[in-house]
Amino acid sequence: MSEIAALFTWVNIRFLLQGLGMTLLISALAILCSVVLGTVISVMRTSSSRVLRGVAAVYIEIFKNTPLLLWIMFTFFVAQLPIGAAVLAFTLFTSASVAEIVRGGLASVPFGQYEAAKSQGFSTVQTYLLIILPQALRNMVPALLSQFVTTIKDTSYLWGAM
Repeated sequence: MSEIAALFTWVNIRFLLQGLGMTLLISALAILCSVVLGTVISVMRTSSSRVLRGVAAVYIEIFKNTPLLLWIMFTFFVAQLPIGAAVLAFTLFTSASVAEIVRGGLASVPFGQYEAAKSQGFSTVQTYLLIILPQALRNMVPALLSQFVTTIKDTSYLWGAM
């Protein structure tokens, strides 16, 4: 029994709590940045401009089809700041998935909702904030939560890099 008790020393518990804190910090920052960047990319992806659609499509394809570990190594060599590089790598990687989730959520709202809002005199911003987003969020939340849990779990890739 003394061997098990030796595992729960203050030094070991403090070490684990510091790791948990670092995991939560990096994950929270990456998730916040990913939601913002992913939403912008999603809007670009659904834009009427062919250039914006093309840039967003290339971004999504590049970041979704290359391994996260590659982006972590690349940002560590470029940024030279461990926490900043980790947040940057996770933001770039996760925002591609978030963009597709947001695009899918917005596409799930029937076009009749847009027409109904226009017929009632809503502006484009009012239409999105008051009618489209509440309906789209209901469809996006499960996929977004799953992506956020994956981001938290993927911070284990950073163990050897930091």
